[in-house]
Amino acid sequence: MQKELSVWEDLAGRNVDYYNRNALSFFEGTRDHDVSQNRTALLDEIKKGPPCRILDFGCGPGRDLKVLKSLGHEPIGLEGSREFVNMAREFSGCEVWEQDFLKPQLPSAFFDGVFANASLFHVPSLCLGQVLGCLFQTLKPGGILFSSNPLGQNEEGWHAERYGVYHDLEGWRGYMRGAGFEELRFFYRPQNLPIEQRKWLASLWKK
Repeated sequence: MQKELSVWEDLAGRNVDYYNRNALSFFEGTRDHDVSQNRTALLDEIKKGPPCRILDFGCGPGRDLKVLKSLGHEPIGLEGSREFVNMAREFSGCEVWEQDFLKPQLPSAFFDGVFANASLFHVPSLCLGQVLGCLFQTLKPGGILFSSNPLGQNEEGWHAERYGVYHDLEGWRGYMRGAGFEELRFFYRPQNLPIEQRKWLASLWKK
């Protein structure tokens, strides 16, 4: 098992290396993406006015950190890419933790919500239960996790230079329920496209 984990850690390191090398172009290409539907979905389910303490798991260059802060919340970012960590701190003015996605070190019962937008699909299936367990324990009782992942048929592997797992709804439910989460709702996005063209699975879960 330890040998298998080291293999996955090496693959995760290659993902991080990709983002380090392409940090600026990624930032320029995604800074104007409209994911307000995702942020609103999380905040609506938290059912608590600001300030809420929110972990942006895989915060990238800090786009959503900046918006959440502007809404009066207390977001903290977590990133594996050092280039993204530096960019996110400067762009958002928020605290950002540089950590290994596969072994996050998180305080218990600390966050009102976790925003995992286009990040958890990078966690290999072998490691996903452990990572989701860490996110579960870092939420306060009743805390909310939002996730958005590219939709697939549970295939796993390399897409160009990035490794990912492309879950369908039932597969994703299995992992989330296995970690102890209660399902609240799901939707497919982007919302402005016909349903057959919506390639992202978004879901909300409660501790």
